[in-house]
Amino acid sequence: MRKMSRASLGDDPETEREAKKPHLAEEEEVAGRTSHSEMIFAAFEHDRAQSQVKLDRVYDVIESVTEESSDPASPPLYEPYIPDELADRAANPGIRAAFRHAKAKYKAEQSRQASLFTMDHHRYKAPSCLFSDPCLLPIREPAKDAVLLAANSVIILSSSLESQPLNMCSGLWIQRDDSRKTAVVLTSAHLIRAKDPSKMDPWLEEWTGKYHREAKVIVHLLDNTTVLGRLLYLQEHYEFALYEVEVDKPVQLPTFIDSACSGQDVFRLGRDENLDLTITHGRVEYMVPDWYERCHYMYFSRDTSHNMFQDDGGLIIDLEGRVVGLVNNHINETFVPSSILHKCFDFWRRFKCIPRLHLGMTFTSIRLLDPICIERMRRKHSIEFGLIVEKVSKGSYAEKLGISKGDVIEGFNGKYISTTIETYAGITSTKEMN
Repeated sequence: MRKMSRASLGDDPETEREAKKPHLAEEEEVAGRTSHSEMIFAAFEHDRAQSQVKLDRVYDVIESVTEESSDPASPPLYEPYIPDELADRAANPGIRAAFRHAKAKYKAEQSRQASLFTMDHHRYKAPSCLFSDPCLLPIREPAKDAVLLAANSVIILSSSLESQPLNMCSGLWIQRDDSRKTAVVLTSAHLIRAKDPSKMDPWLEEWTGKYHREAKVIVHLLDNTTVLGRLLYLQEHYEFALYEVEVDKPVQLPTFIDSACSGQDVFRLGRDENLDLTITHGRVEYMVPDWYERCHYMYFSRDTSHNMFQDDGGLIIDLEGRVVGLVNNHINETFVPSSILHKCFDFWRRFKCIPRLHLGMTFTSIRLLDPICIERMRRKHSIEFGLIVEKVSKGSYAEKLGISKGDVIEGFNGKYISTTIETYAGITSTKEMN
């Protein structure tokens, strides 16, 4: 028995930066989102669009080299020693004293040079995958560029409750208002999630259902300063939070991309307590969610032999530095795709709220089945796309429509669907729900 839902599915217009000329049909939407010329939002691109704006990384090397320094040039560093011709006089107190003095100066200068920030890489004991992993050689250079492009958008936040540390999560800038000197941070709701003392590792289990909205949140800026964050919105279903902070200078907003392909090379970015980047290579994966996971999750498949970083709230980026999703749970390797975030941000900007979608059903994607099962279903029943209904909630609208376990939903509004992500992104269109 096949069921066709009549929920409408339509493409959202792109949200463009000020530097790009919007299409005529998009100007009304942009104007509806904000009437303030100083307010700037993060950009979203559809899968057909290509990133046109990248950071200019070309430096005038000749000018920088020929430019005179205000400091005198340091002489080369040589280790002092006693020449062979003076070896028989090495016991002379004067020579020994001079040698000790020269040796002390040498070690002091050696220590000073070793402490230079340019020499820091010699002391770093945990290189990232983009430095040492030979398997990433084919994509190493574009991946480095992508990481450095997105890095300025990544920060870290810490929370506390009654002066007791609560959680720490990464985050990213999504909006700035230059006239008010404020910016909005997107982060994981885990930042203020209540801990369950009965669970050995609450990160592995289903969320507790409680959040400390009153928790004190500190945003750690990249210049080593901190500012207090003010909670603007908490979305418990999609598990993210928005905080507003005051900033003295403009922040860098990332570019989001609505599409993510299974098997696509991506990188997960976060920051540790020292503000150093955490970088993890992986691939996008579609999977059937576990019983405690949300239907809108996508998965980050990585080499488990590498280090695992606690980077909830961080970014998933593609090889152009565009944001593919927000890290939801670094242990379960889940993230919220940008297509879902795009719809959520549109709702929040328009209505200052983000409604939760209640389908009253759980699904298994036919696309994620074994090819043997797919071929059998196609051969015997002419079905190879859609979602298999696994559960129907009692009293739900789906039950009233007569949908039951085992039915197949092939599409919405005449358009075929293959995953639950496509379902959520389609029927949460602001155009159709207005």
